[in-house]
Amino acid sequence: MDLFTDKMFLFVLLLGRVSAFLAALPIFGWRSVPVRIRAGLAILMTVLFAAILPPAAVRAGDSWLAASLILVREMLIGLGLGLAVAMVFAAVNQASEIIRILVGMAEAETIDPLSGEESQPLGTLFEMTFAVLFLVAGGHRLMIGLLARSYHAFPIGHSMNLPAMTQALIECGSLMLVFALKLAAPLLAAFLLLMVLLAVIARVLPDVNILFESLPLRVGLGFFVAAAFLPALSAFTTEFGEWLSKFATT
Repeated sequence: MDLFTDKMFLFVLLLGRVSAFLAALPIFGWRSVPVRIRAGLAILMTVLFAAILPPAAVRAGDSWLAASLILVREMLIGLGLGLAVAMVFAAVNQASEIIRILVGMAEAETIDPLSGEESQPLGTLFEMTFAVLFLVAGGHRLMIGLLARSYHAFPIGHSMNLPAMTQALIECGSLMLVFALKLAAPLLAAFLLLMVLLAVIARVLPDVNILFESLPLRVGLGFFVAAAFLPALSAFTTEFGEWLSKFATT
């Protein structure tokens, strides 16, 4: 009976980390994915990891408090890994925010069908395009591989390396900003040239309302550069995949 209890406790620990990872993960954790599919996927992945991972010396014991603390620790590890991936994945959304402000569409908002939250049309377009490219390139396999490597970096039953996890989340936040600036760099350069041109026009023709007249130019230039921005998502997909394959390696 104790052996059966230990096996069930190990399965619950695996399920806790997998469920927390999927809940924070982009694409799989979006509200557009039905709860039944997410729950079934979590159980299926747990069964898979329980079959392929080496047995761990984890016992349920007689203390429910100790068992609960171990379960919470596993869920925190899965949540931290999912948040790290979600932050870097959000670089596309942050780049679209920069584009929206430069174009002058700061007030244009709609409901994102993926997350169920308010978003802007350009951000939704870029995020959906990147999600499709990421899945086509096999990004779901990289996410599963990341979760599998986490059991070597953070074994079940061992104390969580909180400083390492915190440092990883900070690095992912800075990496998100770097990727966002790299994606929005062409548009920033184009708008810099446009602002210089408008400044020259304002000096030559002081009676012209530059703020009003520049709005069509900003919108037109923004859509033109945004069309050129979409192919850059393919290169970012490759870069993001390389980062995923190296993340959480011991």
